[in-house]
Amino acid sequence: MKFPIIKNKNWFLFASALFVSLSIYSLVSFGLKPGIDFKSGSMWQISVPASERSLADFLKSDLKIEDPIISYDAQTESFSIVMGETTDALRAEYSEKLKSRFGDLKELDFGSTSPSVSSELRNRAVLLIVSVLVVMALYITIAFRGISKPVSSWKYGIATVIALAHDVTIAAGIYALMGHLKGVTIDTNFIVALLTIAGFSAQDTIVVFDRIRENLLGEKGKTNLPEVVNKSVNEVLGRSINTSVSIMLVLAAIAFFGPLSVKYFALTMLVGLFFGTYSSIFVASPVLVLWHSLDTKVKKL
Repeated sequence: MKFPIIKNKNWFLFASALFVSLSIYSLVSFGLKPGIDFKSGSMWQISVPASERSLADFLKSDLKIEDPIISYDAQTESFSIVMGETTDALRAEYSEKLKSRFGDLKELDFGSTSPSVSSELRNRAVLLIVSVLVVMALYITIAFRGISKPVSSWKYGIATVIALAHDVTIAAGIYALMGHLKGVTIDTNFIVALLTIAGFSAQDTIVVFDRIRENLLGEKGKTNLPEVVNKSVNEVLGRSINTSVSIMLVLAAIAFFGPLSVKYFALTMLVGLFFGTYSSIFVASPVLVLWHSLDTKVKKL
């Protein structure tokens, strides 16, 4: 049974546009909260017999720490505190005051990032993401250079970048929402997640485009692009979904039952992989058909 994916392409593209718009709204309204990797500061992980609220109140009122970001890890029964850059001497002072207020305290981890290091990491992260998108577009264009009709090879590359941007934007938008609701901050794991999402999405899209290429070559010039694309997508639909679902089940287990240090990384991956699978089937291929249709109408004018 063939699903009329291309016939209903406008609905799928509308759904994608809606998700991307909501994600952009989330990014503009809430922004991404930078962690200590991208903003100078310190991360202190402690185990203390206190509630998250009482600990936050004590940090603000007694220790005079401005806007601390606190998250609780149920797996280790510990708190991770992100705050301004803190010296070892000041941390020792904080530790003594926390012990006098709450009793037993165990320090599990402590790390700081200087302004120069955080600035360099931030700039490299942006450059890395942009470079990946450009390289992906060039790779697809070169890989599909044997096809010039009815769609030029460079359009496959642009369609792939549109799908990648779709997936990365939605994942970032959801992360911004989690930052607003849960105080989640971005770090190098967030960048790794986005790049991994881009890789999975590109792989799925290449599989679909490769099948389109094979079917176009098999038609020997007698091409009806919408029919060929719909046939191709249906031929790889089961494989794409089965592969993605098996990975998503693992990510879901980590996101809901794993430690806090990888929970949000896995959740970002889970969301990104879902929309990556969606975009390779319901965005990249329909974009090719829509682009071809618009070109045909322009040539007739």
